[in-house]
Amino acid sequence: MRKKIVAGNWKMNKTAQEAFVLATEVAELVKSSVSADVQVIMSTPALYLTGVNQVIEGIPNLAVAAQNCHEKASGAYTGEISAPMLASAGVQYVILGHSERRQYFAETNEQLAAKTDAALANGLTPLFCCGESLETREGADFLGHVAQQLTESLFHLSAEEFSKVVIAYEPIWAIGTGLTASSDQAQEMHAFLRAHIAKKYGQNVADSISILYGGSCNAKNAKELFACPDVDGGLIGGASLVAADFITIATSY
Repeated sequence: MRKKIVAGNWKMNKTAQEAFVLATEVAELVKSSVSADVQVIMSTPALYLTGVNQVIEGIPNLAVAAQNCHEKASGAYTGEISAPMLASAGVQYVILGHSERRQYFAETNEQLAAKTDAALANGLTPLFCCGESLETREGADFLGHVAQQLTESLFHLSAEEFSKVVIAYEPIWAIGTGLTASSDQAQEMHAFLRAHIAKKYGQNVADSISILYGGSCNAKNAKELFACPDVDGGLIGGASLVAADFITIATSY
């Protein structure tokens, strides 16, 4: 059975004090309300990872994630954080290839392949993001565009390595544009991605991979989205900044 995952991406939000309050609220609600078979993740700004890890200690289905890591283990890369650093701080997950990283920091598929290697080599679980813009969506081969992101960044991995990756699909065209991706559109892409994985690694591996939906999933639409057979959870943005909304999503299975 595939793991159910609800991961909150805080992005560049919350002061240190606000982060502690939010993490504490989420921790209490996970303990009281969330099924043990749902993995909840808080992807906080890097500054707060160790502190939040202490807040959630002893809650087996609650973990922290970094929002990025560098592909090198160490060196003269001012401002960057490496996978070994994250692992040494007790971090279990790392978001890689988020659409904002691709857009604002020009991350390439090749670079993300190296980051994925670094994460896996240090025992981190990558939450690998893929997706298409509105321009690409309106083109002839939007499915091929997203498939190419997986092929170029992940398909060099062995089946064993690939099985440790979580995929997060971001319909960039439906985020902040006024357009809305339907549950049918989400299912179409998730099923396509699973089929694409199966061609490379076989159906058993494809069926074991959790594929999260990252397109403005919120407390109102989570239940409908999570009912789709190939949607295994969500990568949550703004709704993860309000503990009650985030936990409503985590209890929408």
